[in-house]
Amino acid sequence: MIARILSRLLSFAVFLLIAGFIAFFTVAAPIMDWRENKVRDTTLATPTDSARALHARLTIVDLHADPLIWPRSLVRESSRGHTDIPRLIAGHVAVQVFGAVTKVPPGVNYEKNSADRDRIGILAAASGWPVAAWTGLMPRAQVQAEKLAEFASRSGGRLVLVHSVADLDLFLRFRARGDTNGVAGILAMEGLQALQGKLSRLDTLFTEGYRVAGLTHFFDNEVGGSSAGEAKGGLTDFGREVVARMEELGMVVDLAHASPALISDVLAIAKKPVMVSHTGVQGTCKGPRNLTDDALRGIAANDGVVGIGYWAAAVCDITPRGIARAIRYAVTVAGISHVGLGSDFDGATTTMFDASRLALVTDALLAEGFTPADIEAIMGGNALRVLRAGLPAK
Repeated sequence: MIARILSRLLSFAVFLLIAGFIAFFTVAAPIMDWRENKVRDTTLATPTDSARALHARLTIVDLHADPLIWPRSLVRESSRGHTDIPRLIAGHVAVQVFGAVTKVPPGVNYEKNSADRDRIGILAAASGWPVAAWTGLMPRAQVQAEKLAEFASRSGGRLVLVHSVADLDLFLRFRARGDTNGVAGILAMEGLQALQGKLSRLDTLFTEGYRVAGLTHFFDNEVGGSSAGEAKGGLTDFGREVVARMEELGMVVDLAHASPALISDVLAIAKKPVMVSHTGVQGTCKGPRNLTDDALRGIAANDGVVGIGYWAAAVCDITPRGIARAIRYAVTVAGISHVGLGSDFDGATTTMFDASRLALVTDALLAEGFTPADIEAIMGGNALRVLRAGLPAK
């Protein structure tokens, strides 16, 4: 009798183990996605006819979104998160920069994070990534590059990967004459911690298709200090080698998440325009993640571009009007030629709208008093200038 009971208990335990295993690999990652990337359920006014007409003429560039980390196909429209190819097309986005995330500390915050721990491994395992990517930073970068390439191959021409100025200009010519209504995708790295002090790995990332790279993420690394790191230092000697090699290869330097000291050090040596792909400004939303007026002026002097985000830590007021006010402040300090869009869609953020409703931003910019020419620059023209200056010619 006891043996029979023990056998049944063992069978039940095995069943629970198998069920838990199946649930982990099928349910856990989508739940993480659903929990982390929200669209606030708020009714927003319909854009005016003039805003919709202007929006339809724009060449829109979003400098940062993070859907590649999540277990979601970009080929079909999803009920989760903020971005996929159908929603980008509905929002009239011409160029989307897709960020790849390789490491995030548990309990991540905007004040101070250690580089010693990581929570991406759980998401990688739950998403069915190769075992090497459960712990390895370079394998994680490679998985996300492969995901974007696969989405492009399955998109039927609706997602076109861009690796050079020639690629970009060819896509935009096709789009201007109506030969495609798709989206150009550019692959970006969020923090260069995957280099782990090895400059040769930068060339590997370039070969994998990366053309934009943030130097730091939520913690300090071998390149330099993060705005949310422990030391928050400047550019290291290795970091100077990295910046020089990026400019040589044709990778745009991204100063999102950079400490003030790192921003200053990079601007002192950069020979090409840089970007701050997704950020806010201290003038409308205080916080260590957001740019000071001095940083805005420095980016302008470098002929770079600042992408204003749509989430609370960036703009405080996440309504389209609040985003437009942050853009107005940035333009007042840096100039009309140095401000763009950096949504941070799918970056574990809550926003008021998804990529399909970007006409709301155009409408808010018109209400803020920007001219159509100003809006053309903000919504994409300024970002295109920096991309053309930084990407390889061919």
